[in-house]
Amino acid sequence: MPKPKLALYWAASCGGCEIAVLDIEEKILDVAAFFDIVFWPCAMDFKYADVEAMEDQEIDITLFNGAIRTSENEHLAKLLRRKSKILIAFGSCAHEGCIPGLSNFYDAKSTFEYVYREAPSLEEGSRGVYPQPKTAVAEGEIEIPEFWNTVKPLDQVVEVDYTIPGCPPQSFQIAAVIEAVIDILKTGKALPPQGAILGAGDKTCCDECPRVRREKKIKEFFRPHEIIPKEDECLLDQGILCLGPATRSGCGALCVKANVPCRGCYGSPPNVHDQGAKMVSALSSVIDATTPEEARKIMEKIADPLGTLYRFSLARSTFRRVQMGNGKNS
Repeated sequence: MPKPKLALYWAASCGGCEIAVLDIEEKILDVAAFFDIVFWPCAMDFKYADVEAMEDQEIDITLFNGAIRTSENEHLAKLLRRKSKILIAFGSCAHEGCIPGLSNFYDAKSTFEYVYREAPSLEEGSRGVYPQPKTAVAEGEIEIPEFWNTVKPLDQVVEVDYTIPGCPPQSFQIAAVIEAVIDILKTGKALPPQGAILGAGDKTCCDECPRVRREKKIKEFFRPHEIIPKEDECLLDQGILCLGPATRSGCGALCVKANVPCRGCYGSPPNVHDQGAKMVSALSSVIDATTPEEARKIMEKIADPLGTLYRFSLARSTFRRVQMGNGKNS
């Protein structure tokens, strides 16, 4: 019997998800032994033409990491959707837009203005020179991807079968998912329900956290470098903004165990649509203020509240982006 075919693709992301795949260590040998890896441009010399030449649904499983930022990302998302039986949004960028999605506070024009005109590292003669989708040169025409106005999670462009969250997904969760998939393909067991979140829990990060929470009222917020937190006490109780109450479980609370607040990379808990709004709701129950002015002063201590509360989930949130201009793909 031929091996099941596996594809991996890296769109708009940092590449951490690709490294996380290798972090499963010797289990990567099980993947290589069981699957025929037919597309993994980050690690092997595959071409887009290799995928285009395949029959529709010839690939059994595709792990797609990265958000949709450019025309190239969109083209590959639609191509791999057509060629794959199962398409998995792998990691926070594909799941929610993640850090690339924070550019949705701006539009493509203002982003280019900063990068190609205002950035202090630019040489004076290169300021204001913007990349063009097509450029004529002596050897012919150079074509590069078009930069979209809006960053989108994968499922806002194509249908996604499953999601593995995390920035990046934890290696033990990746290994568990791969082992489960291999078992399903070997035995013919039923697949999980379409749309299921794989490699994560059904509660919040707080449920995994070993720290003691006494639900103290908060009079002041601190940034992590401003105090040395107690190692056994809830970070939020100590005034350090921790997104555990608004984040899905599954990572093992690794950050908070290391005295670092949860940043929210595993996404919203079940039945929560907007992670930032959920966190605001959680904060409203612990802010120790008797007047709106007092509450405002306490909240003003949170640096970059939108960027903090929506660090990973802006592109999936209720408002998805700040509406400005009429840029392409807005």
